[in-house]
Amino acid sequence: MGVMKPLLAKLTTLMGDEYKKLKGVRNQVSFLKDELTTMSAFLEKLAFMDDDGGELDPLVKDWRNHLGGGADASGFLQKTARRLKTLRVRHQIANQIDEIKARVIEVNQRRKRYELDGCSNSRASDPAVVDPRLTSLYQKADNLVGIDGPTEELIQLLTDAGQQKLMVVSIVGFGGLGKTTLAKQVYDKIGQQFDCKAFVSVSQRPDIARLLSTIQSKLNIQESSQAHEVQDIIDGIRYYLGNKRYLIVVDDLWKREAWDIISCAFPENANGSRVIVTTRVEDVACWACSNHQYIHRMKPLNSEDSKRLFFKRVIRSKDGCPSQYEEVSAEILKKCGGLPLAIITIASLLACEQARIMQEWESIRNSLGTPFGTNPSLEGMRQILNLSYKNLPLHLRTCLLYLAKYPEDSSIDRDDVVRQWIAEGFVRSSPGQDLEDVGKSYFNELINRGLIQPEQNNYGVVMGCRVHDMMLDLILSRCKEDNFISVAYSCEEYMLIAGQHGYNYNKVHRLSVQSMDSESDCTILMEGGVIPARLAHVRSVSLFGKHPRELPLLLPLFKYLRVLHITFYLLDQADLTAIRHLVQLGYLLFVSHCFKVELPSRICGLVHLETLEIVAYHAVSFPSDIVSLACLSHLRLPRGGLPNGIPKIKSLRTLEMFHPPDMDIEALGELTNLRKLSLFFDLEATMGTASNLNALGSSIGKLQNLRYLEFTVPTVRFDDDGLLGSLSAFPCSIEILKPETWRFSRIPTWINADLCHLHLLELLVSETCTDEVGVVGELPSLIHLHLQVELKMKGTVVFGASGAAGLPGRCNAQAPDARCTIRTL
Repeated sequence: MGVMKPLLAKLTTLMGDEYKKLKGVRNQVSFLKDELTTMSAFLEKLAFMDDDGGELDPLVKDWRNHLGGGADASGFLQKTARRLKTLRVRHQIANQIDEIKARVIEVNQRRKRYELDGCSNSRASDPAVVDPRLTSLYQKADNLVGIDGPTEELIQLLTDAGQQKLMVVSIVGFGGLGKTTLAKQVYDKIGQQFDCKAFVSVSQRPDIARLLSTIQSKLNIQESSQAHEVQDIIDGIRYYLGNKRYLIVVDDLWKREAWDIISCAFPENANGSRVIVTTRVEDVACWACSNHQYIHRMKPLNSEDSKRLFFKRVIRSKDGCPSQYEEVSAEILKKCGGLPLAIITIASLLACEQARIMQEWESIRNSLGTPFGTNPSLEGMRQILNLSYKNLPLHLRTCLLYLAKYPEDSSIDRDDVVRQWIAEGFVRSSPGQDLEDVGKSYFNELINRGLIQPEQNNYGVVMGCRVHDMMLDLILSRCKEDNFISVAYSCEEYMLIAGQHGYNYNKVHRLSVQSMDSESDCTILMEGGVIPARLAHVRSVSLFGKHPRELPLLLPLFKYLRVLHITFYLLDQADLTAIRHLVQLGYLLFVSHCFKVELPSRICGLVHLETLEIVAYHAVSFPSDIVSLACLSHLRLPRGGLPNGIPKIKSLRTLEMFHPPDMDIEALGELTNLRKLSLFFDLEATMGTASNLNALGSSIGKLQNLRYLEFTVPTVRFDDDGLLGSLSAFPCSIEILKPETWRFSRIPTWINADLCHLHLLELLVSETCTDEVGVVGELPSLIHLHLQVELKMKGTVVFGASGAAGLPGRCNAQAPDARCTIRTL
């Protein structure tokens, strides 16, 4: 399902004008394209046959999974497209195409044994934007129904002035009842009453060190470079919280043992500190609490609240129900049993325009089984979630299944996962469409259908998602059935996956390894430098948590690898020199607290690399030939600076870097394809002269496709109108502008109505006046504004009278002068 479309695209490339003179090769490729087109159509039919309820014949599954081995053919075609320019290798290539042709014929003969009439086509979806109604359902719990009573009950308990000792409150209930939503609502409402606060999610297989590090980060505790052990992290948290009134939410706790360790970080004090635990397990809820009166047991929504929630999502109405839907909606809601997750999931399914016909409603009603009210089981919820999955077009199914690679309770960055989809070949665009915009529309559509939960930044903008653990269970089971992704939670499981033997369909196509013991030795699977047969065709590897230092030694053996995603925790150093062998690599993301990251001295062989992101604390030396990567679109660097010649990479769309001491400031303006520019540098060391300041301002003015601009410097930089303040023109394409810690003398003149796409603005100025701020209020697309005035400001400023869309988002203005009034309409 995931490999056929990109494979066909590569075959089409090989049939282009450049290779017409190679008639023999062209005829062979034409045959392959015709055969694979037929197979692709048949694969789509099998997908929808599977939806109709029967179990596919094992031999049919065998044939379907045979096609998953097309990664090696895909890689061969990529190399062929380059090598055909050299006629000396034509004979060799023709022989290799003959081999692929023989394999295709063999697989197609298998298909004919199970031939079916007709063919179902994948339903394409138009580019989507995030439905704001759904975002409010997940993030603004006060807009949900049936939550006000429990919220006030918990707030009253937690704010009891007579109880100053540390209090632990448990929220317990079946998955999908809204425990997390309730905890988040309480957290948001009372959080300001505490000196510090943190909201963290656990998981069924928690990495305790990582979890405690997350608590550190949420509490803004300065992380010690030496604190790698659990005990050290706990000591640091306890010391920080010792004399503070704190609020901690520990969400989705599964085991007593995890709580026994986590709770050690929360010191007993008499400052009125509070901890909220959410769990599905009654025993865990009781274990965490010292008083049974502090346990809140979730209840399903009653029939009226269920109805209001349902129609609020389907037809934007809290109460109204069209008469023709009255009976069928009542039956659907009865089967949802008052579970908010089930109601939202089904409502999201019916909110699609194509579902606004009675037959669709009846079909969904008939597809649901036993009501949750009489059988509150995991299987019942899975049935509802599976119904939403089956309603997806095939390209969205593939993208959803890909999320199985992430550990439970992960916050998944939208841009990162979209770029991985692109590297895998899952995203297809029509002429005139931007591939990344299409990928983002896929992401938004999954949100709109209620299959993933949106994650917002401080401005309410969707930047990522989470996968509910019940949906993740479903995705993992589908991945296992379709052999789409193999997930290992330990070295033993990894070795089991790698060491199994069987038919071709048992080949591993995508591998995710999570929280492996750092002392494990996985190199025992290599015999004579040969990778196990099951791993020979892996095209995506994701490594999360702790891992053996030797694991990167396996990387050169994954010769068909397209995506490499590594998130290491508590690792002193990482050797990534082996990536130079991964000639098909299209995406590399490395995130770690490493003291040292070693890259290869040469990287020019990675001709398909589009994304290279290295996120580390310390300087990294980048290979100088990185500038020869013609496909590179996204580049993120830690300290260490840019190699010379970066402007040669005309394809760059994203450039994020720290402290670029050797950057050619003037040449930056040549990167006219840039969409995102994020700079963090020591201003005094790199930008001290007026000429450099002017050069940077001039370069920014030339970036006419720029959408996102962020400057961060260690201390406040006063702009003396020699840089951004003096620009005669600013890129009109800009959407987000965040010159953090960059203080302008006044609001720059280039902030005017010409910036018609600007929707988020953060600005620090010394002084301003009503007229200047009024110009900001006239920006036609402005939604979010953070304006900080350090010295003085006079007059009354009113936002929303016109322009700025009434500032429907957030307006946060700070001014020290009492004579200034800032308000919004």
